[in-house]
This record gives sequence, structure tokens and C-alpha cells, in this order.
Amino acid sequence: MNQQTRYSSELRERALRMVYEVREAHTSQWAAIESVAGKIGCAAQTLSNWMRKAEAKSPAAASAAEARVKELERENRELRRANEILRVASAFFAQAELDCRLK
Repeated sequence: MNQQTRYSSELRERALRMVYEVREAHTSQWAAIESVAGKIGCAAQTLSNWMRKAEAKSPAAASAAEARVKELERENRELRRANEILRVASAFFAQAELDCRLK
């Protein structure tokens, strides 16, 4: 099998997105690359080469993807905070309703 067609372009793009998504959870970009490479079944160096080529083609796209990930992480934190507030409020009002019924 030809080395150029071993992995589909969809798999390459998905692998790159995965690295961008998990980069913050790892100590380094290489650790994130190794993690994703193990999941998709390719060598870490191969994935690193894909990353380098993608960033060379469009560094703006890479930074845009990073910005999008950061935005989604911020939104996720806000939603988790809102859910916790709603959970506490729900418990408070449920307890208040029980107290009113007992009186």
C-alpha cells in the first residue's frame, strides 16, 4: 500500500482535531500527540508530521482551532457552574417544600 494513501484525509483531520482538543489536558503537545496516536493506531511521529504540515499550510487555522477550543472550554466551565447553582437551588426549594408540608 502506498504510504500516501495509508490513512484517509478524514482520519488525518480528525486526529488533528483530537490533538487540539486534548492538548490542555496533557503536560506537552508531544504527550497529547502520543495519546491520540495510540487511539487512532498510527505512530506518534506520523501524527507529529501531520501537525507540522497542517500548521505550515495555515497557521491561522491552527490558532483559530485553538481559540475555538478555549472558547468551548470556557463555555463548558460556565455551564457546569450554572448547573451546580441550579442543583443547589433545586435542593433548597425541595427541602423548603417538605418543611412547609410538615407544618
